[in-house]
Amino acid sequence: MKIHTQIIEKEGKKEFVVIPINEFKKIEEMIEDYEDLRDLREAKESSKGEKAVPLNKIIKSLKL
Repeated sequence: MKIHTQIIEKEGKKEFVVIPINEFKKIEEMIEDYEDLRDLREAKESSKGEKAVPLNKIIKSLKL
């Protein structure tokens, strides 16, 4: 992905970066996807060795 940046300087030093909103939204979505993937991997790792529960049992328990 090519990012089109504009650098804003303050007193001769690079201070801020401005990017188009559509590129910002793409980056934001990529970060959210990464965080979701990281959370999934952590959940899978923490549940290693646990016995799986069939989906139909979970559905039945939710209906009460």
